[in-house]
Amino acid sequence: MAGNTTGGGSQPASLATHERRALPAVFTRWWHALRELYARPSSALGTTLVLVFLAMALFGPLIAPYSATEQISGAARQAPSVQHLFGTDHLGRDVFSRVVLGARDILALAGLGTLFAVVIGTLIGLFSAYRGGMTDEVTFRFFDSLLALPALLLALLVLGVVGPSRNSVLVVLVIVYVPIVARVVRSVVLSTKQKGYVEAARLQGESTASIVRRDIFPSVTPALTVEAGLRFSYAIFLVASLGFLGVGVQPPNPDWGLMVNQARPYVSLTPWALYFPAAAIALLVIGVNLAADGLKRVMLPGREV
Repeated sequence: MAGNTTGGGSQPASLATHERRALPAVFTRWWHALRELYARPSSALGTTLVLVFLAMALFGPLIAPYSATEQISGAARQAPSVQHLFGTDHLGRDVFSRVVLGARDILALAGLGTLFAVVIGTLIGLFSAYRGGMTDEVTFRFFDSLLALPALLLALLVLGVVGPSRNSVLVVLVIVYVPIVARVVRSVVLSTKQKGYVEAARLQGESTASIVRRDIFPSVTPALTVEAGLRFSYAIFLVASLGFLGVGVQPPNPDWGLMVNQARPYVSLTPWALYFPAAAIALLVIGVNLAADGLKRVMLPGREV
């Protein structure tokens, strides 16, 4: 009788210990990946670029000498100088200030959109793939139909319905990227749920939520982290593209894509007003891609994502 009590008490204790260790192991893996990013020149460069733009987003108001909308009297179309590092545009606005302050908008929109897409896509991919059946089949058939459309076309269709605004851009990013994230997660879950330790947990009568959280999610984390980095880079470019087309962030906000569009008619007079925001978009996308590639090499060695 006493032996049965001891055996019954040790199993929950063992499971509780395993649960406590599972999630900290995930964070340890992420910390190791961040350290490894600086072991390769390309990923170190990408990470540094991303950190520079993050600093611009966080401390932009302290760095920028002017506000994003201030029209400086008598300073229209001035070339880059000590007073105006990136020159001024056709309205006399300081381009350097607008580029610096625009970093917050594009990073916030792309970051939040990616975060929402990753969270929603992960939840759908985890539980739909684990349960399987008709729900899984219908869900991913629908996602396949969305993925058949180019991302920009799908974004324009959504914006045509909800109208251009910051919130609309967030909705677009979620709709465009949730199917991709969910499919990546689903592929990992389908292979993981066949493993012996998952089957053992199921036979022990553990709940679906417990199995998914403790046994399956840690296996999804490496691929999910890499996918989040890739989606973030695509989200940056999509936000800038929508701004360029005039259906994203609206004037007078310092959106980089919008700045490029507004500078086009004056490119022969103020080329710097176009080149600097375009360069910012390119450098940020390159930086995120290099950092994401470094994450892939560290967290998924020898595998393509």
